[in-house]
Amino acid sequence: MNLNEPRDLAPLLEAFLLASGKPQPLERLYELFEEAERPEPPVFKKALQLLGKSCEGRAFELKEVASGYRLQIRERYAPWVGRLWEERPQRYSRAMLETLALIAYRQPITRGEIEDVRGVTVNSQIIKTLLEREWIRIVGYRDVPGRPAMLATTKAFLDYFNLKSLEDLPPLADLREMEPEPLLDIDDAPVPAHLQALADASFEGEEVGDGDTAPKEETSFRTLLLELDDMEQGLKTDFDDLLREQPQAAIEDQEDDEAELEKPA
Repeated sequence: MNLNEPRDLAPLLEAFLLASGKPQPLERLYELFEEAERPEPPVFKKALQLLGKSCEGRAFELKEVASGYRLQIRERYAPWVGRLWEERPQRYSRAMLETLALIAYRQPITRGEIEDVRGVTVNSQIIKTLLEREWIRIVGYRDVPGRPAMLATTKAFLDYFNLKSLEDLPPLADLREMEPEPLLDIDDAPVPAHLQALADASFEGEEVGDGDTAPKEETSFRTLLLELDDMEQGLKTDFDDLLREQPQAAIEDQEDDEAELEKPA
């Protein structure tokens, strides 16, 4: 086997990825070779391109996500592949989806800022669940009284939703142009196989939701985005409007204070 030949290297990389069962960064793939036999980086990239092309027309695909490369079942086969698992697919409450979407699009963001946008209190269980699933993390503390924690998404979030980086998140303005993918009956439509495996590994046996509302959502990134589009219509204010309202509110408070000072004693 000539490891400096992309056509010979591609099947070996396929074997690595099939055996690992999780995303592998290029750096880790490099480490699997002895220094004397290690292919040059351009050969690696060419081999990955060949591997990706060899998956065309197959039931699986080569996907690059935040943590690296992985081989995964194509999502359109998920309704059937999901029947291999006896456990019912997990659903997510609207409150959880709203909270996760706000963190993804407006990170870093505090719990109080999320509540300002949603117009309701964020259940502590939602934040706890997202932290336990390692979809979000604390990245710092806002320099205001109380020093509230600032929340942001993680690589695990990107991996779960098949994203390479946050730049892959579609602009909010584009959500209305997205068409939902056809699904089976909502009670039978399972989580995509690779996503279910991640969910089972990190969150076995726990109900996903806010504790008050029965989970209803199918786990799909496109579904989450379409749900966000519907959700946004019912928010207290649009995300961008909130940013505009804050300076205006400060001006109004200042005017009220000045008016109070001008009143005769």
